[in-house]
Amino acid sequence: MKRIGVIGGGQLAWMMAGAAKKLGVELVVQTPSRNDPAVPISAEDNVFAPIDDANATALLAKRSDVITFENEFVDIEALSKLAQQGVCFRPRLEALAPLLDKYHQRCYLRDLGLPVPRFVAIEQKWNTTTEVIFTSQIGFPAVLKARRHGYDGQGTFIIKEIESLKQKLELHSTEKVGSQSHFLLEEFIPFERELAVIAARSVNGEVCTFPIVETQQEEQVCRRVIAPADISSKVTLEIENIASALLNSLEAVGVFGIELFLTADGKVLVNEVAPRTHNSGHFSIDACETSQFEQHLRTVCGMHLGNTSMICPGAVMVNLLGYEISQSDYMIKRQQIEQIPQAHVHWYGKTESRPGRKLGHVTVLLDTQNWDQAMAISRRQDSERIARNIESIWYPQ
Repeated sequence: MKRIGVIGGGQLAWMMAGAAKKLGVELVVQTPSRNDPAVPISAEDNVFAPIDDANATALLAKRSDVITFENEFVDIEALSKLAQQGVCFRPRLEALAPLLDKYHQRCYLRDLGLPVPRFVAIEQKWNTTTEVIFTSQIGFPAVLKARRHGYDGQGTFIIKEIESLKQKLELHSTEKVGSQSHFLLEEFIPFERELAVIAARSVNGEVCTFPIVETQQEEQVCRRVIAPADISSKVTLEIENIASALLNSLEAVGVFGIELFLTADGKVLVNEVAPRTHNSGHFSIDACETSQFEQHLRTVCGMHLGNTSMICPGAVMVNLLGYEISQSDYMIKRQQIEQIPQAHVHWYGKTESRPGRKLGHVTVLLDTQNWDQAMAISRRQDSERIARNIESIWYPQ
């Protein structure tokens, strides 16, 4: 039996459990807390330490055959020493390195010839010259992003004019949060829709994608995912080509989540890349032949890729986000949501709720049979109606 070490013990590792059992492999996690979601579903040899602790990862390596990642907030330089000693990481560290810093990621995508928004690096030092550069190259509104460790809307700000940018930078310069003091400024894209695709690459270089989805965000946090997205075959092919070009360039092994913008004139731009399983792919657990989590384990174990086709005409996934500071399992609300036809509730077992924290998700399978344009519009309307119903149960009025 192959044992897979997972750096990170949150819900993404937790959702690998069913796939691991199906494939006959064991999971061992490196995670800070014994209360983290993946701890109960993994082997007893878990390593309880911060995920950026390379000494702990060395111990994890002794307890597993190969190591993969639940999140990317790791110390690449320290892990490289382990790789030189023969520790097998999938994806390989060289595939992670250009993606961890959002500015470096933007540069990598641009140099690969992939479409991205205009962007510049920005430091706290401010003068008239930098003001002219930012105003002329980017303009306003603009998007200010922390280059490292930003996720679920953290470290991302919409900036409407120069004074707001100065104030935000001055505020963060006083916080002294290491790499958080370094930012990326990019043009604001007036997109028509936000899209995402989960792509996988095997050890043999085989690349496949899951159905492209539409994501709906509120305050830079994903609230809903509609699968598949109502987009043209031209846009679909372009996104699939972007995914293949990126994963092949990186020589990646594993599952990657790619977020994109679609403009009103049909232009596709890459927003961000996550070198791991991704929130936009959770629908695949219930709606696809192979889930993104099984696909990831297949790549890590050197197996053939699974079939990514949907088993239903459509699906909608809704994140169950914390809206209060509380200790609760929200059982009554979950039971109400489970009464919705074709609803599949996934609860991550977290013991503490706080605003914006991902506590679980629910996927509802849609049974619309016809597949013409009119039904695609109807499917989107059905998805949004179902999402509103779930959210009316979950969130206080």
